[in-house]
Amino acid sequence: MRIYYSNHFVLPLPSGHRFPMSKYGALRERVLSSEYAAGCRVPEAARDDEVTRAHCPAYLERVVTGGLSDREQRAIGFPWTPQMVERSRRTSGATIAAARAALCDGTAANLAGGTHHAFRNRGEGFCVFNDSAIAARTLQAEGAVERVVIFDCDVHQGNGTAAIFRGDPSVFTFSIHGANNFPFTKEPGDLDIELADGTGDREYLDALERGLATALE
Repeated sequence: MRIYYSNHFVLPLPSGHRFPMSKYGALRERVLSSEYAAGCRVPEAARDDEVTRAHCPAYLERVVTGGLSDREQRAIGFPWTPQMVERSRRTSGATIAAARAALCDGTAANLAGGTHHAFRNRGEGFCVFNDSAIAARTLQAEGAVERVVIFDCDVHQGNGTAAIFRGDPSVFTFSIHGANNFPFTKEPGDLDIELADGTGDREYLDALERGLATALE
């Protein structure tokens, strides 16, 4: 199985600023020391034309040139740096590469994907570009796929993904998430299953199975 990871996990930040994503670097090191190391790849960065299949050009320009306002940076959760731009491009490039590899091999993974809070014209919740949306649009543009299911099992709803694909019958968005968790204003997707705090494994797995059956049908 091909596994894609980026060398751009660590971002230089102002003194005292906490960045909660060091887990990705730790995961990379764990995988590289495992039996899966031979399948690991460093992805190419997503190109402008790939990013703008899911995001508006004006937003991409603000990200690339450092033109994000203070309010936009606060919504994303960390300040602008050139390394943030590179990491965001690589994350999206890794999902594109993993999607292509999965079509050949049956399965593939990106260790740092799932940036589902990025909307077409803005980012939030530590998400700059929506890697799943970019990958889906890219494979469709290449003629590799016609229809896509994006299955999101993060505890937070995939609000940016739902908004990007609203009204598009070629992409079905399914999110199973905590009802009382961020984002507190949800964006309706094609299928949303909201779970109460304290939901147990059996209840979760039953809801997951029903949701997947509906999404794939």
